[in-house]
Amino acid sequence: MALHKLELFENNIGVSDAVLLEPIEEEGFIENLKKRFHHEQIYTYIGTVVVSVNPYRKLPLYTDDVIFEYKSRNIYELPPHVYAIADDAYRSMRDKNLDQCIIISGESGAGKTEASKVIMQYVAAVSGKGQDIDKVKEQLLQSNPVLEAFGNAKTNKNDNSSRFGKYMDIEFDYKGDPIGGLITNYLLEKVRMYNNFPVEQFFVEGLAFLTVTLTELSQEIKNICCKPSLSSWAIPLLQKTIMVRTPGKKKVMGVLDIYGFEIFESNSFEQFIINYCNEKLQQIFIELTLKEEQEEYIREGIEWIHVDYFDNSVICDLIEKSNVGILAMLDEECLRPGNVTDTTFLNKLNQTCCEHPHFESRGTKKARSDKSLPHDSFRLRHYAGEVVYKVDGFLEKNNDLLFRDLSQAMYQCQHSLCKDLFPEGDPDKISLKRPPTAGSQFKVSVAELMKNLLSKNPNYIRCIKPNEQKRARVFEEHLVRHQVRYLGLMENVRVRRAGYAFRQLYPQFVYRYKMLSAATWPNWYGVPKDGVKEILIAQDISSDEYTFGKTKLFVRNPRTLFDLEERRRDRMHYLATVVQKIYRGWHQKELFQKMKRSEILIASQWRGYRERQNYLRTRKAIITMQSYQRGWKARQLAKKIRRAKLCLWAVGVIRKYFQGWQVRREYRRKFRSHAVPIMIRFLQVSLKRKFLLDLSKKLPSLSPIDQKWPECSMLHKEASEEIRKIHHRWRCNKYRAKFDDAAKSKMREKVTASNIFKGKKVNYPESVAHPYNGDYIKIRYNTKWQKVASQTGDTQVVFADQVSKIHRSNGKMASKLLVVSTSALLVVDQRSLAVKYRIPVNMIEKLSLSPFSDTLVVVHVKKHENGNKDVKKGDFIFSVDHVIELVAKLYLVIHNSSGATPDVIISPTFQAELSGKSTQMAFKEANSGNNMGGVKISKKNNSFEILET
Repeated sequence: MALHKLELFENNIGVSDAVLLEPIEEEGFIENLKKRFHHEQIYTYIGTVVVSVNPYRKLPLYTDDVIFEYKSRNIYELPPHVYAIADDAYRSMRDKNLDQCIIISGESGAGKTEASKVIMQYVAAVSGKGQDIDKVKEQLLQSNPVLEAFGNAKTNKNDNSSRFGKYMDIEFDYKGDPIGGLITNYLLEKVRMYNNFPVEQFFVEGLAFLTVTLTELSQEIKNICCKPSLSSWAIPLLQKTIMVRTPGKKKVMGVLDIYGFEIFESNSFEQFIINYCNEKLQQIFIELTLKEEQEEYIREGIEWIHVDYFDNSVICDLIEKSNVGILAMLDEECLRPGNVTDTTFLNKLNQTCCEHPHFESRGTKKARSDKSLPHDSFRLRHYAGEVVYKVDGFLEKNNDLLFRDLSQAMYQCQHSLCKDLFPEGDPDKISLKRPPTAGSQFKVSVAELMKNLLSKNPNYIRCIKPNEQKRARVFEEHLVRHQVRYLGLMENVRVRRAGYAFRQLYPQFVYRYKMLSAATWPNWYGVPKDGVKEILIAQDISSDEYTFGKTKLFVRNPRTLFDLEERRRDRMHYLATVVQKIYRGWHQKELFQKMKRSEILIASQWRGYRERQNYLRTRKAIITMQSYQRGWKARQLAKKIRRAKLCLWAVGVIRKYFQGWQVRREYRRKFRSHAVPIMIRFLQVSLKRKFLLDLSKKLPSLSPIDQKWPECSMLHKEASEEIRKIHHRWRCNKYRAKFDDAAKSKMREKVTASNIFKGKKVNYPESVAHPYNGDYIKIRYNTKWQKVASQTGDTQVVFADQVSKIHRSNGKMASKLLVVSTSALLVVDQRSLAVKYRIPVNMIEKLSLSPFSDTLVVVHVKKHENGNKDVKKGDFIFSVDHVIELVAKLYLVIHNSSGATPDVIISPTFQAELSGKSTQMAFKEANSGNNMGGVKISKKNNSFEILET
């Protein structure tokens, strides 16, 4: 984490983290939210929980620049924001392989759906790029309009009211790139849609599923109209799922956007199950928060402090416990034969729950005289407050009988989408078994949701709406207080404050407060924990106010932290003053030194100027005197010259006439002797010019192998030959300029072969037109060879072919694979590809061949290389079909590796060392001219005789 910018206390109005409020009171908490709200700071932390107040207007908080600021930053490093929670969850999932869940709760109009959109926007922005990834991102971002079309509409309270809980699992690959998503909906309330949603506002026209892939749903949709039931009861639509492709092993980040706790003037079955769901969410929230706190204490080696808090498990048991819970008794009444009504259900509750401290009705002793409680109602004391539920309609809504008839009717529609949406209406699948009740379905659904959330690392966003009119800059305290209570925010603050209110990593603490101790200022190079101790001792803070963990300092009282901040602020002002003082002193010193240097420079320049002026005046006087003197001397000399000129003039005139006469006489003589040769030379130049013009029109093609050349007269034969050579060199250069590196390499091999074999070996001309392919057996693509080459380091193959290896003792041939890499020559078994011999190229001394048409080559190895077992037996003899190519390539490989070139001996006889003995190799050319390159080898004493066949 970067230490250069910690802004928990910087640029903030009020307190950024409510855990640091002092004292912990509801009024102070709400006042802090209000103060921050009016300064466009709509986010506040409670530890790692984000409280979001809906501004009902656009704020510049969601730009690409803001996303960049929050990317890969610590949650407390910047002011509170949904981006901070999203980034922390995303990095924990990507880097620590911990599945995440972001739980967004609040009442209708508080901005839950917008918060989920902001989270998906952030994840899409910070994850990887690519065509497939961008497509999945677009699908996830476009999923909201599709889901809203099936359960959202404009109401009197909200422009986009969601009447179901929406849970989305965004799935990522191992790199953290999104690969798909899974969306699950909970509790679509048709009664609320009927009471609050005008049907025409719920009509969606022209909805085209352009990017979101709906599993097995029609994409030819023109209109969708979900007309709600006209009855006064709700049927829950549980776990309707929309999926986007999900291949391979995945990491998951879940986003839960769900209805908040509801307390209306008239509360019925819908509010009962909604509040039951919120009780379960509050239960796991407190449990996970305490678990997280306890784990951090254990991780830091600090003794766990017991936390007193309201445990709402007693309320959850009251509602969901088997056999004796409210839902169980409701199902029992629905299934019991006889005369059952909502009143008999209430009477059953009065009998079973009368002693429960969180249940009250007029049928119980403790509320019998409470006139505020109607006779047809019961009251539950939820964690968020007391709620009165009217039992009218409980049994009918719980039975869920109408859903079967609606499903069958919708399945009969002609549109294929209706059959996909209501598969349970298929007549072939109709079951006479009584369908499960709405309450039991919802209980199972909530249990599955809780199980899902408990399997992930939780993150929380609590949304609050500041007013009922959806007006910007209006903060109604009574409405906010109501939401603060039912969201359990003060309980959350108290749990977070239990024990130690603030904790910070040692390096961060030292970096922020190092100016409060002379030992740590300006830099601390020791262990960070020791630096923290120095600061606390210097500030005389009681040891009861803090404790040391393994990596963090834990501060018990927020006042201690605020005191440190105040002292830091004062110290910063002092240091700023010191810096200003030092800067001003330095600045004045620099100014003085600059002025002193300027004074010295001006004085020296002035002295130099005066000396130059004196010198110039003196020099001018001397020059004036010298000029007068030279003038006088010149005048005297002129007089003498005028007298001498009179004599010289006469002599000059005579000489001039005489010289003119001599020139004219010489010109006439030379003209007579040179006129004819000049005329002949002119004629020759004219003929050469005509020859060159004619030649330029008859030049041959640019191909270097084109041997044609225009004929000319004997007069220009020598010049024509020189021009032909120049033209040939020019077109060769043009031809070579077209080659790429690969072509140049092949041409280099051909040139090398020409230099070695041209005019020396009989079968060389046959190889000129043959292209050098190198790998004739495609060994570089063989997986076995790739494994062998990776072990020996011979991955770059220059030449590979099937050859015959000549046995050193008897001359017999054995079929092998010969491979030349950039570093070695290898003899390989052609079945297993096992390396039999590996001779590094720097151990090859020379190569020997006969001048005849055979294909044998002897590879001479250096004898002093005793460390290599492969060369101890001596030189190697191979019969290679592409022997010319092999020698040329091996020649270049050796040269490239060592910088030296091996000797290539081409002779009918030469010596080779075989099995430790010097052996003569004698080649004989066959009498017939139709030689096929084959040989017959025989050994006599210490010599091999090779006869062409």
